[in-house]
Amino acid sequence: QVQLVESGGGLVQPGGSLRLSCAASGSIFSINNMGWYRQAPGKERELVASITSGGSTNSADSVKGRFTISRDNAKNTVYLQMNSLKPEDTAVYYCKATVLQLVEGRYRYLEVWGRGTLVTVSS
Repeated sequence: QVQLVESGGGLVQPGGSLRLSCAASGSIFSINNMGWYRQAPGKERELVASITSGGSTNSADSVKGRFTISRDNAKNTVYLQMNSLKPEDTAVYYCKATVLQLVEGRYRYLEVWGRGTLVTVSS
């Protein structure tokens, strides 16, 4: 199957920076969209930023100008550079990928989620 493994979360002071990484592995023909979502305590999961295989990006208004999403297609990895972090950015950050598989001669798309990495912004 396919696995996504996030890393890079942790505790950071307001105004600080973190870089999250998410690496996909397994039965992968190619990866279409990749994205980062977050879920704060008591809130619904929300999109933070996404990126297509061609490099087109989209991000939530709340993180524009502070967070940057990028990807390395050769490594099946997506990154989220987070700068000027605020306490309200505290959440579990999840990676999601739309993976194209070739199984027994047929193509199929699979949506895969990582287990999440905790980001805490606090002094």
